[in-house]
Amino acid sequence: MNPSSTSPARMRSQAWRIAGWSAAALLLLVPLVAMQFTPEVRWSAGDFLVFGLMLAGVGAGLELAARQTADLQYRLAAGVALLSAFLVVWANLAVGIVGEPSHLANGMFFGVLASGLLGSILGRGQAPAMAANLLVMASLQALVGLVVVAAELDTAGLVASVVLSLLWLLSALLFRRAARAQA
Repeated sequence: MNPSSTSPARMRSQAWRIAGWSAAALLLLVPLVAMQFTPEVRWSAGDFLVFGLMLAGVGAGLELAARQTADLQYRLAAGVALLSAFLVVWANLAVGIVGEPSHLANGMFFGVLASGLLGSILGRGQAPAMAANLLVMASLQALVGLVVVAAELDTAGLVASVVLSLLWLLSALLFRRAARAQA
């Protein structure tokens, strides 16, 4: 047995991984339990599948970030970005950020996520590129808020855009700090 495989740091890392994936599994059980007690919650098998895929996507993203670097700033930046993306998808699929989930304006929120995914792939997850990518996302998100206001759609879209812009900026700042630490 390799002595480094049982180091305290590796054991801590394993404990965090187990806790994270267990928390995701517990989150998946929340609606199942709620369905037993209230008629307000009615999920289909498809709903559970989509939610499970969303949780797995966030978990995989966090795993990737953890393997990319041990830098805490980088990991926090990735966590903020992944949580924000999760909230966008969840809110849009559940009730829609702007009106109903099928409202065309909700596509703009997915457009911001698509640009972020493309930027992450092109930048290969490197901290400097991720910082720039998240700045672009924050700018696009602010633009979405302006479009929502100009079209007089609703205040929820504006509020969501402001909050998401701030979260994308926070993530960009953390990635920038991680890039400076790596340099």
